[in-house]
Amino acid sequence: MSEPTLDAKIVGSVIAYFRKSKNLSQEVLSGLANIGRTHLTTIEKGDRKPTLETLYRISTALDVNMSDIVKEIENRLEKENS
Repeated sequence: MSEPTLDAKIVGSVIAYFRKSKNLSQEVLSGLANIGRTHLTTIEKGDRKPTLETLYRISTALDVNMSDIVKEIENRLEKENS
């Protein structure tokens, strides 16, 4: 049995999904979250996974509970693995 891993592409796509649902550009969200725009871009592309601190900043900037983002990530991981 393989070890479970957190797919960075799914994490990034969920963050992008929430950002787009709020009609925010990467530039605006990165400013609200106080992270670099290129950092946000690499997260959304799935090249990097956010730390908990970064995820918290993003969720706060989006006015979304961090747990809602995590739930959506879990839902997509389950779909991919089923």
